Amino acid sequence: MTDRHPLRLEARLDAPLSRWMWLVKWFLALPHVVILAFLWIGFVFATLAAFVVRLFTGRYPRGLFGFTTGVLRWSWRVQAYAFGPLSTDRYPPFTLADVPDYPARLEIEYPEGRGRRGLPLIGWWLVGIPQYIIAALVAGGWGTHVSVVSILVLVAVVLLAVNGTYPAGIFDLVMGFNRWALRTTVYAAFMTDVYPPFRLDSGSVEPVGDGPAQSPPGAAPA
Repeated sequence: MTDRHPLRLEARLDAPLSRWMWLVKWFLALPHVVILAFLWIGFVFATLAAFVVRLFTGRYPRGLFGFTTGVLRWSWRVQAYAFGPLSTDRYPPFTLADVPDYPARLEIEYPEGRGRRGLPLIGWWLVGIPQYIIAALVAGGWGTHVSVVSILVLVAVVLLAVNGTYPAGIFDLVMGFNRWALRTTVYAAFMTDVYPPFRLDSGSVEPVGDGPAQSPPGAAPA
C-alpha cells in the first residue's frame, strides 16, 4: 500500500496507435498551445493571488483553485496527445472541465481546512527545492527540453513506427515521471500541503493507498 496523494493523474494507452501520426500531432495541437500560453499566464497570476491569500488566511480560494486545476487538466490532455506520453490519437477537447471519457485525466482534491500561512508558508515552499530540480530533470516542459520523459517518448514512438507497437513498459515509466513532476507542480503552486513523495508511481492509474499523504520532513502539520 502507498500513501494516497491528492493529485490523481491517469492516462490510457490507446491501441492501435497510428505509426506516423505522432509526427504531426504537435502541429495539430497548435491551437491548444496558443490558448494554453494565455491560460498559463493566468495560472501564474492566480498562483500569486492565491499565495497572498494563503499568506494571511491559510486557505486557497476555491474559485482560483478551480481555474488552476482546469489549466493543469487541459495541459495534461494536450501533453498526452501531442508531446508526451503521446498515448492517444484522440484530439483533446477545448475545455477546462473534466472530460470523463477522454483517455487522459487529472484531478486534485481541494485542500479543506486551513493550511500553513505567514513565514511558515514560505519556508514550507522552499523545502520543495530538491523536488523542483528533480522534476525539471525528469519531465522538462512541453517536449521542448531534453529530459528523461522526452528521451523515453522518442524511443517509444520510434518503436511504434518500426513495429506498430508502443511498449507498455515505457508508457508506465513515462506516466510515473509525469506523475512525479505534476505532484511537484501542484506543491509549488500552493495547491496542496502534501509534499511530493520521493517515489516513482508508474502505471496508467494512480496506486491505491489508504494512508494519509505525508508532509515534508520537519514540517509542522497543517
